[in-house]
Amino acid sequence: MSVAAVMHRVGPDFGALGGSGTLRAMVGALLTYGLIVSALMVIVCAATWAIASSSGSWQSASKAKTGLFVAVCGAVLTGAALAWTNWLLDLGATL
Repeated sequence: MSVAAVMHRVGPDFGALGGSGTLRAMVGALLTYGLIVSALMVIVCAATWAIASSSGSWQSASKAKTGLFVAVCGAVLTGAALAWTNWLLDLGATL
């Protein structure tokens, strides 16, 4: 056997560490709940902003506008976290 053949066989066994499918399912479920909550908050904050603006309550409209911005940022970050987690799990499987 040549040295190159032996060196090709030596390396960590990533198949021995199981559970990546379970981890992917758990992360996906948690991030799905996060996206649902963010989408509901976008709806609530947008409705509150519209109602507060039409009734002349500028302080409430400002708070609702801030809540809408936070909810949209939360939805974007949650979606990005799902994509990043899937990329890392796929990257780890190829090492």
